[in-house]
This record gives sequence, structure tokens and C-alpha cells, in this order.
Amino acid sequence: MIGKSVAQSLRLVTPALTFVLILVLTLVLALAAGVRVAAASSLDDAAERYRPYAIEGVGLALAGARDLRERAAAKDLAGARKAWLSARAGWERSEVFTAGFVPELDALIDAWPNADSGFHAIEAKLFGAGRTDIAGDADALVEHLDELHTRLRDMPLSPQGLLDGTVRLAYEVGESKADGGESRISGTSLDDMRNNVSGVEFAYRTIFASPLKEVDAALADSVTKRIEQLKTIVAAPDLPHVDVRFLRRVSEELVVALQSASARLGLRRPTLEAQSR
Repeated sequence: MIGKSVAQSLRLVTPALTFVLILVLTLVLALAAGVRVAAASSLDDAAERYRPYAIEGVGLALAGARDLRERAAAKDLAGARKAWLSARAGWERSEVFTAGFVPELDALIDAWPNADSGFHAIEAKLFGAGRTDIAGDADALVEHLDELHTRLRDMPLSPQGLLDGTVRLAYEVGESKADGGESRISGTSLDDMRNNVSGVEFAYRTIFASPLKEVDAALADSVTKRIEQLKTIVAAPDLPHVDVRFLRRVSEELVVALQSASARLGLRRPTLEAQSR
């Protein structure tokens, strides 16, 4: 009698338990999905906070290019060189996003080593040949920077694209720029590297540092440590005093750390190839 009663009770309770379990599982999955959406939304908001920095950097490059054009037209070689350096600094800070989001403009503004336009074509004339007859090149540089500055105001800036750009630039600092850099004629390759590292640091701290620290504090600290090491290395007084071997090692370690961070942030693993966004 007792056995029959228990069996009847189980038949009655089991469907109820099954319903409860299904309900709980549904709620857990919904909460998990909510967490993923919240994380993605947080990264999207952080990427948007990067926009004013990008606008400022390109704005500085544009202002320098306009000054460069005026100085060159007045045959003021020293003034034109100074303006080129100013424009260059703003551009190098911005390279986290330029190759990936605006590859066509990046190629026109900063083609290298085959520089038949943009910064390096002008550099060769100003610093290499000591010439100021750069009207056409300067007009084109101003036009392209102005277009980029305008497009930046409503250009989509995805976290994935900005992480990809951060990784590429971190790698570039330790590889293609470590052996003398791309601004050899003007002798400002070390400044390029410093501005690149500043751009990497700002993008990481503004977009990725806080979300990564929430899910993997040790990895976040590892990224920060390597950025600080890069800053110390490029603070050398001149290019010959840069520890190139250490620079390359830290650059590669930073790339690996950021690639590891991508999974923790719910993003794809960044590659070293620029892809249009």
C-alpha cells in the first residue's frame, strides 16, 4: 500500500519537477545570453568613447598639413618641416584604426615604402632634397586628411576592428619600425614609434582594459605590463639607443597577450593582416 502510494506520488511530482527544471534551465540560458549581450554592449560603448581621440588625432594631422601647405607655398623650408612633424604626430597616434577602417585613405596618406604620395613623398622632398615645391602633394594630403576627419564623425567603430588595429600596430612597432622605421629621411622614426605606443595604450585602456580585468585580471595586468615596457623602451634618447631585441620580444608578447584577450572578451582572434571594416 505504501509502495503504491509512493509510486503514485512520483508520477504526480515528476512532471512538476520536469517543468521546474526546464523553467530554471531556460532562465539560466536567458541570463547567460543577457550577460553576453551586456558585455558586447559594454565594448560597443567603449569603442564609441575612442571616437573623440581618433577625431582629435586626425584633426591634429589635418591642421599640421594645412600649415605645411602654407609654409611650403611661402618657401619656408624650416617652417614646412616643422609642420610636417606636427602633422605626422597626429597621424601616428591614429594608426590603430586607419589601415583597417579606411584602407584606401591610409594608402594615399601614408604609403610606404613605395611612397609616391602622402607623408613620405613630401618627406623625401622636404628633408631629403631640401625642396618646398610640394604644392600638389600638400593639396592631396590636406584633401585626404579632411575627408577622413569628416568621415570619422559617423563612421562605425567596432570593438573587433579596433582590437585588430591595436594588435597590428603593437606588432609593427616591434618589427617593421624597429630596424630604423619608415621616417628615416626626416630622422623621426623614434617619434613615430612613441606616438604609435601612445595610440596602442589609449585604445587598450579606453576600450578593453576594464572589461578584460573583470574576466581575467592576470591577463589584463600582463597586457598593461607590456605596454609600460614598450613605453620605457621607446623613451630612449635616440634610435641607436633603443634595445631592438627587447623591443621585438615585448612587442610579440603584447600581440600574443592581446590575441589571448580576444577570446575572454568574446571577440575573434586578431590577425596581423589589415581587413577593411
